[in-house]
Amino acid sequence: MNATYLFLPFLTVLLLLSSCDEGFEELNANPNEPELVPPSTLFPLAIREAAQRIHGHSTRNERLNLDGGMLWMQYFARNQYVNEGDTYNPAATLRSENWDGFYTESLVNLQTVINLTSDPESEDYNLNYAAAATIMREYVFSIVTDTWGAIPYTNALDGATEGNLAPAYDSQATVYASMLANLKAASEQLDPAGAPIEKDILFGSDMMMWKKFANSLRLRLANRQAKQEPAASAEVFREIMGDPATYPIVTPDEDGLYFQPTVRQSGENNNSWNETMVYGGREDWSISTTLIAAMADNAGEVVDPRLEIYAEPALAGDYAGKYAGAPNGLPEGDAVAYYTTASRPGAYFMGETSAIPLITRSEIDFILAEASLDGDFTGGSAPSEYLQAGVEASFKRYGLTVPDGYLAGLSTDMETIITEKWKALFPQGIEAWTEYRRTGYPVLPQPDPRAVMENEGKVPTRLRYPESEYSLNAANVTAAVGMNGGPDNKLTALWWAE
Repeated sequence: MNATYLFLPFLTVLLLLSSCDEGFEELNANPNEPELVPPSTLFPLAIREAAQRIHGHSTRNERLNLDGGMLWMQYFARNQYVNEGDTYNPAATLRSENWDGFYTESLVNLQTVINLTSDPESEDYNLNYAAAATIMREYVFSIVTDTWGAIPYTNALDGATEGNLAPAYDSQATVYASMLANLKAASEQLDPAGAPIEKDILFGSDMMMWKKFANSLRLRLANRQAKQEPAASAEVFREIMGDPATYPIVTPDEDGLYFQPTVRQSGENNNSWNETMVYGGREDWSISTTLIAAMADNAGEVVDPRLEIYAEPALAGDYAGKYAGAPNGLPEGDAVAYYTTASRPGAYFMGETSAIPLITRSEIDFILAEASLDGDFTGGSAPSEYLQAGVEASFKRYGLTVPDGYLAGLSTDMETIITEKWKALFPQGIEAWTEYRRTGYPVLPQPDPRAVMENEGKVPTRLRYPESEYSLNAANVTAAVGMNGGPDNKLTALWWAE
């Protein structure tokens, strides 16, 4: 693990204070006394940095979603700089900077919040704070393990102020079991009558929302590991779905759980797509032909009205005013031809305050559809009912109505469930990438004949570990490669792959 990364975790905090939210500037912290940094500074910083990394990030070659998941799941295609993800060969900085960023900017700071607020001798003692920070920590860990596989987990954050320069790795099976246990305990610890959470920029100190986040995430993780741990996953479904008062989740009358950005002038909590594509003026991404084919006819006319939210009409060419896509993985000279002739990402997602989805109700319904189809969840509705509910929730999220005949044309099988889930997960490319790697769906088309795909022409199954791990933590990262069951490359399947 990078020595700068757990050795001086608060250096990141101090360097970023000048750009943080209103109130952060009140902090006058001594870098030699990191214990003076309060939870009310560390917690919102950790949330903000995690949300930005998972959604987009404003720094080039650190956009795990924009230059990873959104391209590999063929929501987007590059119309320039195609070697930045679109050919299945992400830059080394995509893996190294996200690895470092997830740990230093979020996980270390969240662990410090937990340490401070769970200590009865601390003036910051607040078990609600500790529980919320634990839930957020496990959410970030879930992204990290689903990106790399085996990761530093159990001992990664030991001595958050001193640092652990060479932490051991845990297998993905171990990480999943621990995440599920910690999320349950944190949900049970939250007390609506207890002390509020100061500077909670995610849910405004709403304990019920934090409980829903913990238990909705438990359902996601239980479903993901179900092939490997069927009994444990079935128990999670039984417990949560059988006792909604104790273990609430996102309900059918809610759109989901979101991170709500603020206007740019008020701080740095703005939407990262807005920061990159509007404020930064980057126009590198077009809508992929794959998404267009799933939602429009051959004439570029809309079949699925969500497309009008996901994309803008093409500006020029044969499909001007209609919807057209760009093929993935084209050589630079061919890709640039789609700069104006292919649709661009929808303005709906580009606003300064456009909400960033974490877990939506439609995802919950698709999870329940799959779990009931596989027998991991019994006693609920039929798989077909959950499938239809997932589609309806996705349309409802944008104020749309499902077209006539759409639901009647759906088969109730795994391919249909995950393909519909793929449509609904936009703009959560990382989640769609994980579901594709787990199930093999949706079935992606053969590349355009002009495309020059790397990685044996296959969607990356994971990211390689950063070079810094081999230079600073060689024995442990080598052991981790063995835990993953294959070489440290982008073709080794992760533990939950079906």
